[in-house]
Amino acid sequence: MKGRLIVLDHIGAREAAAYLVDGVLDDILIEDPELPRPGAIFRGICDRPIKGQGGMMLRLPDGETAFLRHGKGLRPGQALLVQVTGHAEDGKAIPVTDRVLFKSRYAIVTPGKPGVNVSRQITDDDARDNLLAIAHEVYDSPHGLILRSSCEGAADDEIADDILAMVSLADTVLDDADGNAPEALTEGDGPHTIAWREWHGAAEVVTEPGGFENYGVLDQLTRLGDAQVPLGEGMMFVEPTRALVAIDVNTGNDMSPAAALKTNLAAARALPRALRLRGLAGQISIDFVSMSKAHRRQVEQSLRTAFKADPIETSLVGWTTMGLFELQRKRERPPFPAELLRDL
Repeated sequence: MKGRLIVLDHIGAREAAAYLVDGVLDDILIEDPELPRPGAIFRGICDRPIKGQGGMMLRLPDGETAFLRHGKGLRPGQALLVQVTGHAEDGKAIPVTDRVLFKSRYAIVTPGKPGVNVSRQITDDDARDNLLAIAHEVYDSPHGLILRSSCEGAADDEIADDILAMVSLADTVLDDADGNAPEALTEGDGPHTIAWREWHGAAEVVTEPGGFENYGVLDQLTRLGDAQVPLGEGMMFVEPTRALVAIDVNTGNDMSPAAALKTNLAAARALPRALRLRGLAGQISIDFVSMSKAHRRQVEQSLRTAFKADPIETSLVGWTTMGLFELQRKRERPPFPAELLRDL
């Protein structure tokens, strides 16, 4: 099956969305009903400062707690508008930010940061001028506005409607910011909405029930329970621990002189997809096949190229004295739910 395909379906009661490229699963979004969605906005109540870290713990509805990394100047009991930024590890508070954004397919509204900006990925001057004209025609707000790269090629009226919808949502939420009790103000976007918002470009969209089974998504999901990721004749093992994600790269039966570099480059290209599908993040340590320091530069460049196209923020920390390569990846998604594998 050639081409790009977006399949919107459910796994049991969980909403899910899959992105396939030439029949191969490239991305998967699965809702975790037990966790607040990233992007959800709350009125939180400051609880206690975290000394030595400059952060603040906040109370959220239903007894949940959140951690705001930069809490300088806040006082206990103060109400604060916060937005969930990612997945909370087991036993830890929900990560939040006080820099709230209202994000849709074409527009991002940024309260407190006035000005209208167009994505730098849109380089055509005429297209940029047209987008600014659309924005200035319909946009009358003290909030800031960013027009996303997905605006390129989109219909003018769709862009204008999206801008107005986000401004309206921002105004409604900000009007509810004050209060004495924690409250959920938006629930965040589910997998189907995120797929519409983030998976741009020409792709066929399947919404009929049973799409995951019909297009082989379920079969590919069952393989995510295996730590081994094939790399031609070589392989890598992706194994999460409580402290970090450990990755071991092996050449397998390939004993040729070029095997180490070839396998390491293949691992670098495959790594973003392997982490994305499994929902793995945090500290990541890679044990590449032993190679010369000159070849290390090639592998590092391949990693940079691969992660540049990945939607999840990842920092390439570098090589350790033991020859491992370290990454730091933002926790935007929960790990792939292992309990689902028993039901597939």
